[in-house]
Amino acid sequence: MTSHHCGAHSNNSENNHDHHGHSHAPSPEKLAAATSEEVAECPVMEGTPVIKAEAEEAGLYRDYQGKRYWLCCEGCGPLFDAAPEEYATSA
Repeated sequence: MTSHHCGAHSNNSENNHDHHGHSHAPSPEKLAAATSEEVAECPVMEGTPVIKAEAEEAGLYRDYQGKRYWLCCEGCGPLFDAAPEEYATSA
């Protein structure tokens, strides 16, 4: 996996997704209120939950080979665009 836009993400499994003052994951309250159908995992930042409706409102999604992928932040878009086949297989 390539470095994330802010340099805070890496290919380790210890990402806490709360880097430099902002969080990429929805609040625990929002996640608790969402159904499993409303939540996806960011294919770029594996393990980071994404509320689909919020991602779509923000334009944080990509359609690839007939499937939609929701992203946790703006920095994931260019990474997904550069190697969609890599991220689509990991989701």
